Amino acid sequence: MTVQIHRLPNGLRIVTERMAGLKSASLGLWVNAGGRHERLEQNGIAHFLEHMAFKGTKRRSSLAIAEAIEDVGGYINAYTSREMTAYYARVLEEDVLLALDVISDIVLNPVFDPAEIEIERGVILQEIGQALDTPDDIVFDWLQEAAFPDQALGRMILGEAERVESFSREDLFGFVQERYGPGQMILSAAGAVDHDEIVRAAEVIFGGLKPVSFAMPEPARFVTGEKRQDKALEQVHMALALEGPSYRDAEIYTAQVFATALGGGMSSRLFQEIREKRGLCYSIFAQASAYADTGVTTIYAGTSGADLGELATLTIEELRKAADGLRPDEVARARAQMKAGLLMGLESPSSRAERLARLVSIWDRVPDLEETVAMIDGVDAAKLRSYGEKIVARSPAAMALYGPVSGAPALEELRARLAA
Repeated sequence: MTVQIHRLPNGLRIVTERMAGLKSASLGLWVNAGGRHERLEQNGIAHFLEHMAFKGTKRRSSLAIAEAIEDVGGYINAYTSREMTAYYARVLEEDVLLALDVISDIVLNPVFDPAEIEIERGVILQEIGQALDTPDDIVFDWLQEAAFPDQALGRMILGEAERVESFSREDLFGFVQERYGPGQMILSAAGAVDHDEIVRAAEVIFGGLKPVSFAMPEPARFVTGEKRQDKALEQVHMALALEGPSYRDAEIYTAQVFATALGGGMSSRLFQEIREKRGLCYSIFAQASAYADTGVTTIYAGTSGADLGELATLTIEELRKAADGLRPDEVARARAQMKAGLLMGLESPSSRAERLARLVSIWDRVPDLEETVAMIDGVDAAKLRSYGEKIVARSPAAMALYGPVSGAPALEELRARLAA
């Protein structure tokens, strides 16, 4: 397996990795244009644009877009995150250039037909309503808002309904002109791919694009905050966040090992103590996520209103104990889980193409897999203790609660317990 990177004169980056023995490939465009790149009045437009890309181009109708890929047995989709929008397809080896043609067409040549805009506006409003009706989904949006208030990073990716209702065709074209320059795009492909063939095709398709100037997103400011919504649900959904390192910080691996040991699986401290021994919840986990300039360690649990106080107290106690020191077997297990997850994921060309794009976006290169594994293996008990002490003593915290929350302790009380 060989990673190759090429940069066009206009700034567009191409990264590929051929995977021996595969007869299929995954290919897509990753654009550095997500929720945090929107101004307040644009909130939700990156996601709206992602939907509209599939609604017709200068060359293809929406049906023709789907048929072009599905006629050859392929799969096409897209997603919007807070820092990226991705358009990707999975096809057989002989259809890679077809996939590139379709993906580039929907990104570069959308028509934004007014009738289709109104249809898709209704679809997105339904999606927003569905999210609001999904407690273990919306609670994470509220947690993000509590941690990053009055910031693009803290707003819902889907946007607020009233803003989505106001977006016009001109707004969509305007966001494309602002954020979809070649310097913000990464063409990534993995599997049964020929690097030189993809580069030649990309030069024809993208070579004439003019670079665009763009404003950098505002720096993230993690703020201690709390959002709670009282509602007569069967469960209270609790999400707690502590500030962590960015994905450019070498300490991100320490944060991920710590979160994995704390709540990354059935053998983790939170799962064993709170679910297995106490039976206080069905679902509880911890994870460490990261952005360009900050990170978040999140703990989530769902429980009954009657058990919420005890669950919250025990969660803080287990977090504090983990910060005091993890056993060698816990550290080894967490590292093994991370490495296995990484390596198993890379057996899929789709996961590998996404990883290539993400790493090129972060580092402008793709570190060797051995380098990443070495960073994980380099996380020892001393690093974990130092990291744990830091987040317990100094990290700001945020919390979101949804459901029968009357018995929930305040964030200040939990924070005081953690630092005690």
